[in-house]
Amino acid sequence: MQIIQLVLCAWAHSLIAMPELAEVEFYRLRWHEAALGQAITDVLTHDNKNLFRAAPASTLKRALRGATLLDSGTAAKQMLFRFTGNHWLGIHLGMSGELFVRPTHYQPQKHDHLVLRTQQNALVFSDPRLFGKIEFSTGPTAPAWWTKIAPAVLSATFTQSAVTDFLRRRARAPIKAVLLMQERFPGIGNWMADEILWRAAIHPRRLAGSLTPAETRALWRECRQVCRLALRHIAGRGGKLPPDLNVNIPDTWLFNHRWKDGGRCPKTRALLIREEIGGRTTCWSPGRQNPAP
Repeated sequence: MQIIQLVLCAWAHSLIAMPELAEVEFYRLRWHEAALGQAITDVLTHDNKNLFRAAPASTLKRALRGATLLDSGTAAKQMLFRFTGNHWLGIHLGMSGELFVRPTHYQPQKHDHLVLRTQQNALVFSDPRLFGKIEFSTGPTAPAWWTKIAPAVLSATFTQSAVTDFLRRRARAPIKAVLLMQERFPGIGNWMADEILWRAAIHPRRLAGSLTPAETRALWRECRQVCRLALRHIAGRGGKLPPDLNVNIPDTWLFNHRWKDGGRCPKTRALLIREEIGGRTTCWSPGRQNPAP
């Protein structure tokens, strides 16, 4: 029970910072599994909130009433829901946004800025801090605000050569800060960057240009591995959400120890250090991640 509480606490910390690739996929699956193939019977919005960026809430309401959810996807930290009528709904969770599924006659609460009702459920987007974003477009192909997102870390275009070139152009920046740049590492956020650097045995303060070819290869490899494992353990397997969020994360990950006072490195048992690097709270292991190049 203690391990479960620890993991859930760490998960909550990661959401406060910013939902990352796997958490976004987790929430997408909530709506996808609850409403795929169902028609939207009503659309409720908080029209005066600055969340509707690409089109006003009134346009979204008119278009989605009667439309059927056909498909959905995740890219970086964003979600896309495709409806009949060539309608495309995009959601960015921001720092505190979440997607819920509620009974169909659910009444929106203070922080529920978009509710899509079907005959079976209500799909709810809640965002207390209003840092999220709702995009909407109509057209035969996916809109530019979706297609311009950088290629996924798990795609064939995320090559070691591409990472090497990017690090060279950001040579004087700390590698922790570079890993958070969405134009090359889409979907990677604070906890994932720490996990990647810990696995690759690279200190987060190292300048990007100081990495050796072997270290760059390790970084590239661990970026893909952490994304793959995070999607498996947090978002769920086979389209099924795990019953208790991400309690299946192995205790061999840095993730389970990074927010605990007195937490120790799972590999070396050295006390972990938390400090601010590149404007973000960063956790690293002094027994494993050497600050010297």
